[in-house]
Amino acid sequence: MDLTSCLTRCPLVAILRGIRPEEAVSITGALETAGFAIVEVPLNSPDPMTSIADLVRRFGERMLIGAGTVMTEAQVAAIAAAGGRLIVTPHADARIVRAARQHGLIAIPGCFTPAEAFAMLEAGAEALKLFPAEGASPAMLRAIRAVLPQGTRVLPVGGIDASNMTAWRAAGAAGFGIGSAIYKPGDTAAAVAGKARILLDALPGRGGE
Repeated sequence: MDLTSCLTRCPLVAILRGIRPEEAVSITGALETAGFAIVEVPLNSPDPMTSIADLVRRFGERMLIGAGTVMTEAQVAAIAAAGGRLIVTPHADARIVRAARQHGLIAIPGCFTPAEAFAMLEAGAEALKLFPAEGASPAMLRAIRAVLPQGTRVLPVGGIDASNMTAWRAAGAAGFGIGSAIYKPGDTAAAVAGKARILLDALPGRGGE
């Protein structure tokens, strides 16, 4: 289960911030049915390692399951022990990227400047999270991509929803991290399925312009 194939199947990463273990499987089942291939459980969610382990057991052969808001090397080790395959950080920290690579995990670190982007690629990042996207713009992404190595995948995260994906995709976004536009604590599986349909219909080439 590699990042390229998963982003090809669906370029949207579902960020399930606040999800509880008892609902993680049903919510992720709705996402899989809708066509999502990547799920991220932020570590500031209730008992995130239990959710990750449960999701890996149920979906790990078909979906890329991992953790977000990863802040320490110890957390990387715990994610690997739970069976997670992906770590996402809110910040540019080469130590965490290197730790992820040492554990055989895919690393998508957060960055906002060209200097941070190059440092994360040098550390071994497989893709970059442009965060917070609310503070950037498609024009900024286009300018950064002009100097990054060809083929570098950049995923804007923060404030992404059905209304703005087209502009970001036109600027070269390889995909998106989707938070509240796909899941908020208290959402049912049916509600998440409805949100997923709206987002997928808005994707350029999949119904969106």
